[in-house]
Amino acid sequence: MKRFFDILCAASALALLAPLLLAIALIVRIDSPGPVLYRQTRVGLGGKTFSMYKFRSMVTNADRIGGYQTQQQDPRITTSGRWLRRTSLDELPQLLNVLKGDMSVVGPRPDVPQQQSLYSKNDWTLRHSVRPGITGLAQATLRSDATTKQRLQLDLDYVGRHSLLFDLRIILMTVRQLWTKGSY
Repeated sequence: MKRFFDILCAASALALLAPLLLAIALIVRIDSPGPVLYRQTRVGLGGKTFSMYKFRSMVTNADRIGGYQTQQQDPRITTSGRWLRRTSLDELPQLLNVLKGDMSVVGPRPDVPQQQSLYSKNDWTLRHSVRPGITGLAQATLRSDATTKQRLQLDLDYVGRHSLLFDLRIILMTVRQLWTKGSY
């Protein structure tokens, strides 16, 4: 049922948001040189890696200039990237990852492979026993303010409680966070 929900949500959102997606692509392209989409290797269900898509919000080759985490005033973030990150619109191309089956609408945010060292073997395995999501419990409650430890605890809490009803609640909580706090 969850997979059907994911496909229905992603396909509907892509169809409804097509004009917005095209406008964002044009803005990113005009704002700075480089590709419109950014692909990054992330870890998914069962520890399998995949290419996650985002609208590019940083300078080209930003991952070679700095680490995998960004700071609030990170100089690698482009002008349009600040707005895209604050509104989380940079995440919209992940709807394609949902259609491909790499991601879900709701689940723990996908890690980069280098983050494995931050987890115990058991926590890493448990966290990747569900598909990663565009949004998750950590994003719906603490947004970008979550510490690594808080994020892990919320991700593991989700793994233990995930259901379609819980996913709907997390989606509503995420919308509320976006309207009130935004992101960075």
